[in-house]
Amino acid sequence: MRITEETLTSAWHRKAAGSELLDDAMLPPIVAAGDYDHASPGLEPEELYIELADDGTVRGSNGDEEELFDSDDLDLVLYFIAEEVTRTLARQDSDAGASSGRGAGAVVRQAELLDHIDAAWGRRFRSGGTDDTGTVEPCGTDPIDGFAWVSGGWREQAPYTHLAFYRGENVKPEEIALFHSADPDDVAAGVRLSDLPALLAQGRNPGSSLDWQTFCYGQAGEWAYLLYHDTPPRGCSDKERKEQEERYNRLGITESVWLSACSAKAIYTFDYMRDGVCVADDVLSALELISYDLGRAPYRRGGQLDFLNRAIRRAELDHPEVTDEFQLYFHALETALGLGLPRTDIEQGTARAARWAPRDT
Repeated sequence: MRITEETLTSAWHRKAAGSELLDDAMLPPIVAAGDYDHASPGLEPEELYIELADDGTVRGSNGDEEELFDSDDLDLVLYFIAEEVTRTLARQDSDAGASSGRGAGAVVRQAELLDHIDAAWGRRFRSGGTDDTGTVEPCGTDPIDGFAWVSGGWREQAPYTHLAFYRGENVKPEEIALFHSADPDDVAAGVRLSDLPALLAQGRNPGSSLDWQTFCYGQAGEWAYLLYHDTPPRGCSDKERKEQEERYNRLGITESVWLSACSAKAIYTFDYMRDGVCVADDVLSALELISYDLGRAPYRRGGQLDFLNRAIRRAELDHPEVTDEFQLYFHALETALGLGLPRTDIEQGTARAARWAPRDT
């Protein structure tokens, strides 16, 4: 059935009539697709408005024109609207003292409110997806004991700016480091992080920012990791690019993840590739971590990264004591993809490391 303003308004009225938490006034402004200027002259950045396309597709966006959902299923549209309504109500409850207003306790409260409106909606919310199936099992661990330990320092580009991970049959961290132009002698000698200050003091490349010209690498679970601030420049001729591509293909990588930070501009990005294809709904747009907000799925519902939506929701509900969204996001990456870094090895300097290879290598 094609959704019109009349069908949406009537359906919301029926739902509100059966719930003490909803009322007609909670239905957001409805406009024709592309008619944001008429949504509301005083719309706040967080406030939801609805766009109706000619084909009946409903798009929900906020005052910053950030798309929150897109669907032609009436029940899903009503649910998405209720999600935003209960998110506001839950935060109001939190502000009144029920829990921290920015904490995941508000997400638990949001799930309870959706339960009261419609039990199926409560289950759907807890799943983190567009249905009430496929709920991720509780992890049973402390996020800070896992991958989330590095999230705070990484926001300030410590210990490194880029956290890269590679998975595949027989992928070796040493070969990953060498591919990115790590010094072969350092790799062969088994240099450790704690060895770098003395090696860098030798001043092999006078005048350079030598602390930026290093790598840290190793194995964490199924993933080889490579941490770095920057990599040496590469040849850009057609022949050189082809040789680099062939060499990369020989590494056997089937999956790769990059987390990159720029603290000066507050830009923090996530990239995921599988079998040479970028896993994203819009490959032209950067996936920024700051777009994730508690109680709101960061990625398109039912899209390529819906598995991460589900893992993030599980993290929010499992750990209401965690108030840092970066910690929750990193914890979700750990439970969904198995990412991790050896905290003790990195903090105590026993992780493998290398300088950039000399320029004539």
